[in-house]
Amino acid sequence: MKGGVGKTTVTLGLASAAFAKGLRTLVVDLDPQSDASTGMDIDVTGRLNVADVLSNPKDKIVEQAIVPSGWTAGHGGKIDVMIGSPSAINFDGPHPTLKEIWRLETALATVESQYDLVLIDCAPSLNALTRTAWAASDRVLVVTEPGLFSVAAADRALRAIEEIRRGLSQRLQPAGIVVNRARPQSLEHQYRIQELKDMFGPLVLDIVLPERTSMQQAQGAARPLHVWPGEGAQEMAAQFDELLQHLDDHFGKSPTAPAGGRGMTPTAAADASAAAQIDELTEDADETEGR
Repeated sequence: MKGGVGKTTVTLGLASAAFAKGLRTLVVDLDPQSDASTGMDIDVTGRLNVADVLSNPKDKIVEQAIVPSGWTAGHGGKIDVMIGSPSAINFDGPHPTLKEIWRLETALATVESQYDLVLIDCAPSLNALTRTAWAASDRVLVVTEPGLFSVAAADRALRAIEEIRRGLSQRLQPAGIVVNRARPQSLEHQYRIQELKDMFGPLVLDIVLPERTSMQQAQGAARPLHVWPGEGAQEMAAQFDELLQHLDDHFGKSPTAPAGGRGMTPTAAADASAAAQIDELTEDADETEGR
C-alpha cells in the first residue's frame, strides 16, 4: 500500500530463487510501471499484456499475454511473465465490480496447472488492481521498509487483507511482513524493526533484506540475481532462497489437495492464528483511535 518499498525487488528476488531451484514459475506484472517485465528481460513490443487479459480473460488472450523470460536464454528451466502494461492503470478504479475483481483469477485458472508458483507484483494502492491480485492469490507477502511510516502502512495492509479474506476469498491469508532495504548498522532501522515486531509479533519474518546495490545492478541488467557476480549478490541470493523456503515450509500446498481445487495448506492452525491476530490488532487500533 506504499510505493517505493521494493515490492518489485522482492518479487524478482523470489522469482530468481524459484528459477534457480527449478520451479516452474509465472510472474504476473500487475503494476502499471511494468518494472518486473523490464527486469525479466521481456520485449513488450506488439504483444498482448495484462491489460488485455483484464479486458477479456479468454484462454487464447491469456496464453498470448504470457511469454518466457529472457532469463531462460542459455539456461534451462521455465519462468514466464504475464506482460505488464501502463494501460493496466485503466483497470485500477476505486470501486471495482465483483466481475472485475475476479477477472485475474478467471484468467490464471486456465494456466495455473502449468506452474509450481505464481508471483503477482502488485500496484502501490488498494484500488481494483490490488484487490484483483489478492482475489487470485492464496497468500500476500507484505513488503515494508524500516521507516517512520512502516508500522502504519503494514497495519493498513493487514487490515485490507483481512477485509478481502472476509468479503471475497476465505483462502487468502498474510504470508507475513518482510522488511526490505534495511541497514544493519543504522540505529534508526534497528528501532523501526523492533517497533514492527512489537506491533505484529510473529507476522514479522526473521529474514531481513539488506540494502544492496547488487540487487539494483542485476535488475538494471535484466538478469536473475542468482547469476549476478559478486559476494553481495550471492549473499542476497541466499536470503531470497531462505525466504522462498520459508514460504514453502509454512504455506506450501498439500500434495493431497483434491483434484480441481486449490487444496488446503498444511498450516491451517497457523492460518487461523494469523487471522485471529489481525482481528486483535484491528480491535486494539480501533480502541486507540476511540480514545
